[in-house]
Amino acid sequence: MNERAGGAAGELVTVRERPWIFGLLIAPMALLANGLFGGALSLLLRQQGTGVTRIASIISLLTLPQTIYFLWSPVTDFWVRRRTWLMLGATFAGVGLLAAFQRPLLSSPSAVALMFLSGCFGQLIVAACGGMMGALRGEAARRRAGSFYQGGSLAFGATGLFVLALLAQKMKLGPLGWVIALLVATPSLVALAAPEQEVLATSGFGDAVARVGREFKATFLRWEAIPYVLLMVFPMGSGSAIGLLPGLATDYHVSGSQVAWMNGFAGTALTALGALAATLLPVRVKAAVAYLVVCLVNEAMLGVLWLGPLRPSTYFIGVTLYLFTVGTAYAMFTAVVLEFLGDSGKSGSSRYSLINSLGNVPVAYMVWVDGWGYGRWGARGLPGTELVVGMVFGVGLLGYFLGRGRTFKERKGQA
Repeated sequence: MNERAGGAAGELVTVRERPWIFGLLIAPMALLANGLFGGALSLLLRQQGTGVTRIASIISLLTLPQTIYFLWSPVTDFWVRRRTWLMLGATFAGVGLLAAFQRPLLSSPSAVALMFLSGCFGQLIVAACGGMMGALRGEAARRRAGSFYQGGSLAFGATGLFVLALLAQKMKLGPLGWVIALLVATPSLVALAAPEQEVLATSGFGDAVARVGREFKATFLRWEAIPYVLLMVFPMGSGSAIGLLPGLATDYHVSGSQVAWMNGFAGTALTALGALAATLLPVRVKAAVAYLVVCLVNEAMLGVLWLGPLRPSTYFIGVTLYLFTVGTAYAMFTAVVLEFLGDSGKSGSSRYSLINSLGNVPVAYMVWVDGWGYGRWGARGLPGTELVVGMVFGVGLLGYFLGRGRTFKERKGQA
């Protein structure tokens, strides 16, 4: 697909959009956040004799940048192109990990600090990807980019976890650090094939601040922004039950090996396939409407676990349907973020990061809500609680968006 976009000096240039490339661009962050911090690191820490409580506190700290990265992500809109920031973020993240793995203990304050710094650098990858996706002109290209972005994140994360878990049994910490650093830094070279992005080149600092301010105002300081913010923070399609499903398996008489398979590599594959399946949804349907419909379907899948008999077949069917539709919901969530964002302009990475950070809010509080449901009503209470809460909020918002008729992006263009 060929589209025309403004160059640094305002001229029209032809660029080639490659939506599939975003499935590769997110690989460094997927390997870092999902592969290392999301699984392999806890294994390495246990091998060194670190207690579970200490491991939990370390992992919690290392995931914090995913929520607060909007504080430093604006840098990816300045000075150099976003694809360059992506490569810089991956490179410095790899260097930080390499330095951390040269420490005798990964649980030491210096090692944790270096890994935290790596996580902060890694979020520049997310911000850069968001800004580049926002620069895509066609709605179909944006939808596909979001699907490949989410699918690649899940696939590379699962593959990274599998590879690092195997290597952890065979390699010493120092050499393993080199492998991890290369796994994180090297894939970022794919960014050289990404469409070029303009940088914030203006006549002066005051002009730059004024333009960024206008773009932030056009995105957030409008009445139409409120329902999109609610889409970000409301609980439907959060996927919060993913981390709780392994603990629920015992109530359905599922063995440990079956849980490891269902909620491990196979589960990740299902979620990734669900994300890619979002490309089949018709582009003519507004992203917000399509997202809410997918979320409601995802919540409905929990009905299998809620109302079905407590036996293994119920667990396998319910979890399969839930994980697949969660993947589709994740992909459509990215499409909604891009619909809310509109054109990237000069501050696309900054605005994308702020909007995307809001999406972590329901993931956090719904874990608590699901746990409360289990404590009050038992095994059926967990899926039942998430289903009911998600349906109530999802149906209300769907009714609103169906009644609006036009997309937020279209109304912005007429303002």
